[in-house]
Amino acid sequence: MSMSGDLTSVITSDTTIKVSSTLDKSVGKKYLVDDNPETCWTSQQGLPQHIQLAFPQRVIPKRILFTFQGGFVGTQCSLYVDSEAEGGKGWQIWTSIYPEDVNRRQSFDLPSFNDESGIRSLKLVFEQSSDFFGRITVYDLKIEGIITSS
Repeated sequence: MSMSGDLTSVITSDTTIKVSSTLDKSVGKKYLVDDNPETCWTSQQGLPQHIQLAFPQRVIPKRILFTFQGGFVGTQCSLYVDSEAEGGKGWQIWTSIYPEDVNRRQSFDLPSFNDESGIRSLKLVFEQSSDFFGRITVYDLKIEGIITSS
């Protein structure tokens, strides 16, 4: 059963975004999701770095899209979900993705969830970077999927 036509952006203006670090104000976290190809988020040096999203409603993410700055790519990224549904064990690893060191947009299909009710938060942990100093630069982050309910 194909769902490709039903996907919507699960990141809305009410989504809370936290990042592990920011190089300076000109490259803040708000630029991850502003749909402007000229702006970006850049981390400070050192690994791991992360982006954490808290959704106002439960979501089932199906696809993640990144546009990195070549040379500053998170080449190994683990996705964690907050498993408060299963008795509150905290962050549980869900899957890992391996972006290429390129400037173009990259799309990753995500594995299915066991839990049809969806998740409220997602954490993207960049364990490796193509930058020697471990900096990550993301021009655009999109997460597509299904918004279940509040």
